[in-house]
Parts: sequence; structure tokens; C-alpha cells
Amino acid sequence: MSIPKAIFVLLFLSFAFRTKAQSDTANIKSYAEQVMIRVNLDTNIESYTFSEGEYKDAEKTVFSINNKVKTSLSVDYKIISATLSFAPKFLQGNDSEALKGSSSYTDFSFRLFPKRFIQTFYYKNVRGFYLENMKDLFPQWQEGRDPYLQFPDLRVQSFGGSTSYILNKNFSAKSIYTQGEWQKNSSGSWIPFLDYDLTIFRNKTEGINSKEFQYKIGGNIGYFYNWVLGKNVNILPFLAMGLGGKFSSYRNIENGGVKENAQYLTIRMEGGLHIGYNTDRFLFGGKMNFSAYAYDQKKNQTVENSNLYGLLYIGYRFAPPKVVKNTYDKIQKKIPVL
Repeated sequence: MSIPKAIFVLLFLSFAFRTKAQSDTANIKSYAEQVMIRVNLDTNIESYTFSEGEYKDAEKTVFSINNKVKTSLSVDYKIISATLSFAPKFLQGNDSEALKGSSSYTDFSFRLFPKRFIQTFYYKNVRGFYLENMKDLFPQWQEGRDPYLQFPDLRVQSFGGSTSYILNKNFSAKSIYTQGEWQKNSSGSWIPFLDYDLTIFRNKTEGINSKEFQYKIGGNIGYFYNWVLGKNVNILPFLAMGLGGKFSSYRNIENGGVKENAQYLTIRMEGGLHIGYNTDRFLFGGKMNFSAYAYDQKKNQTVENSNLYGLLYIGYRFAPPKVVKNTYDKIQKKIPVL
């Protein structure tokens, strides 16, 4: 699992800008009474690396999907934030099906901010992978000329979520996750969180269907800092680490379809840097994040899902239509937590 040293050092140094917690909650400006729409463009696309062997002698196999850029639309109101993401074919980098095959990507996330808690749920559906590091495994293979090995029936579905708690009550987590608030003074907070998901792998090889269920749960803690520069600009670095467990269940086709179970210790690290510009109506910014997730599958064999990706966003806030406000108010009477 490799993480660019420059980013790690930048995050480490940025934590030196910590200041005392602000006692005046008026330092946080809320946009909860407005509807906010954001359009995001990012390169956070699925890639799995299987490593067999030790250190430099390890043989790696990298599976990726044929979509390099995805777009998403987010809608926020009150404490609710919903996002739909997909990878359109018309974007450059998503159109090389002749060599890499066809892939599809869709995910939907739903986030709630009740008081100092952050509750997230998501569903993700990815289909169609290809073998990315062909040159490592087949030296005679030529990029741009020869097709990649393709796995069109390999499908990954994930149902998951996370539960977080903000330790510093004067810190605005919405300013990081959704830009639903603006923090007027620099401040940071530790945020412990629990993440969990169910992932289903499906594939079809030589007419034989295979399926594997994986359950993951992990405990994590991260430090998030909102460094405010002037009236409209902020910089938000964060770094989080965690440990957890993975439990898998599958039928071994090579062993006559016998059901097998396995358990693994997982390691997770993620971090990033966000730069944003905010006004009461318009907002835009960019993020550079990294994520690294790994576990030992067998002796001298590991699986990693690691990547470095960027994101650009632009958004607009406006007064909610009456039908939206009235509907929300009715639901809130039945569900007070909203």
C-alpha cells in the first residue's frame, strides 16, 4: 500500500494550525434553510490489486473498470444530503470499449446530520472489469494496440454505511462533507467513526456462475481541520486510520462447490486536502484525496483497494419551493430527529 509522501507530509504539517475550540456557536453559519444543488466531477473509480509473494518479489494483478471519470449530482436540505453518481460514456477516458470492454458504474448515497452525529448509507453497483497491468504479466503486450483481458460478467454490489460522532461541538463537519455550513473561524476536531458494508461479488466463467459475500466492519478515528483564510476561502485537511474485520462466504467451484468461510484483519487509511470558495449563493472548490484498504487473504497474498483521486465541484443555494418545505415539515413532525 503506497501513499504519496508529499501528501502525507502536507497533511501532517497542516495539523500544526490547530487553534482553541471556539465557544461561540455563532461562528458557524448554517445554510439549512436553503436548498443546495452541487455538481461533482471526480476520478474516484474502482480498482482492486491482488498481490502474491513478498515485498518486491510480489506478483500483482490489477483489476479496473473502463471508466476514468464519474459525475454526480447532490441535493441538500436541512440535515439531509443525497447524491447520485454515474460514469457517462461521453466523458473522455470512458470510451475505449474496443480495448478495455464495457463497464457500468452507479452509486447512491444518503447522509443525515442529526446534531453531532453523521449517518451515511450508500449503494454501489459496478460491472465489467479488465486486467489493467497487462504489460507486467504479458511482456509482449502493446498498449494502444492489443486488447486487455476482459471480465464483462464480473459484478460488484455494495450496501453499506458509516456512523460518526464529532467530538468538538463547535466544529462544522458539514463544511467538509457537503458545504452545508460555513465556519467563520479556524478549528478542528477528532471524529471517531464506524464503517460497515455487505459486498457481493458475482462472475461467470466458462458458463459457471460464482458468487461471494463479504461483510466488513471497522473502527476508525480521524482528525479534521478547517483552516479559514479570509471571508470566503478555506482549506480542509484530514487524516483517518482504522482497523477492522472482513468475513467472506463463498462456494469453491474447484472443490466441488463446497461452501467455505474466511475471516481477515483489515487496515484502512484515508486522507485528503480540500480547498473551497463560498458565498451565500455560489460555491466551488476542489479536493485531492487518497484511500488505502488492504487485508491478508492468504499467507504472502494480499488484496488492496487503493487510489489517489481528485474532485471538482460547483454548487448553488436557493430558497426551497413551498412544496419541498411543506413536505419536509410534515415528515419532521412524524420523525422529530429530522
